Amino acid sequence: MSRRGDKGGVRVKTAHFKKVAVNTALKAGGYIKRNLGRVKRVRYKGETDVVTEIDRKSEELIVGAVSKSFPCHGFLGEERGYKGRESEFRWIIDPLDGTTNFLHTFPVFCVSIALAYKNDILLGVVYDPTRDELFHAEKGKGAFLNKKRIRVSRIRDIRKALLATGFAYNVREARKTNIRNFTKILKTAQAVRRAGSAAIDMCYVACGRFDGFWEYYLHAWDTAAASRIVEEAGGKITKLDGKKFSVYGKEMLASNSKIHAQMIQSLS
Repeated sequence: MSRRGDKGGVRVKTAHFKKVAVNTALKAGGYIKRNLGRVKRVRYKGETDVVTEIDRKSEELIVGAVSKSFPCHGFLGEERGYKGRESEFRWIIDPLDGTTNFLHTFPVFCVSIALAYKNDILLGVVYDPTRDELFHAEKGKGAFLNKKRIRVSRIRDIRKALLATGFAYNVREARKTNIRNFTKILKTAQAVRRAGSAAIDMCYVACGRFDGFWEYYLHAWDTAAASRIVEEAGGKITKLDGKKFSVYGKEMLASNSKIHAQMIQSLS
């Protein structure tokens, strides 16, 4: 591991980390794509929250590959929670974001891999295997889709914005269902989409396909990688009320920054 100091403290060189993350995301995505439509076992974590053997095996593939290169690093993953040694470096992974879509062969799902140093997200990689789209970003180095640099949109009026959102798996019993916000935004924005993968929605904000995205009841593995990509693409991320966002929080609002205040007002 190579590190060097600067005025802000420790600066971590991320090139090798990124290479491992990208290669691992591609391998996991390839495995997922090969098994599309071939799911044999499904387990319900809740009334509507499902997990398949593909989720578990994808996570095993990712953890195994990363551990081989960085045996002292820790992990936070959707299927197994926290594992590994106590380390300032933590890989935050969602081996299959959009499991319900995958189960129904609806082609909106991805692999999400982020690396955090302490609580700072150093890099994010999100791979959509159905479109062969690899979104990636390192802190301070911009955001990319495959090899092309990406930027958020230039839309300044929420009435002309295409927005995205999601509904949590616990929507049937949750206190905050997002239905009220969905209705309010639907009457304000040009249109709203609900595709079923928070990581992809956020990456679409980063590349300008969406102008904004919001959702409740998210987890670190849903947002960590894509949050770095959005910010490196020039976007803004906060909580729904405009307060500071944390990947370990439960809600987020991402935008092209230009309509951020308008979204907060519409969601208040």
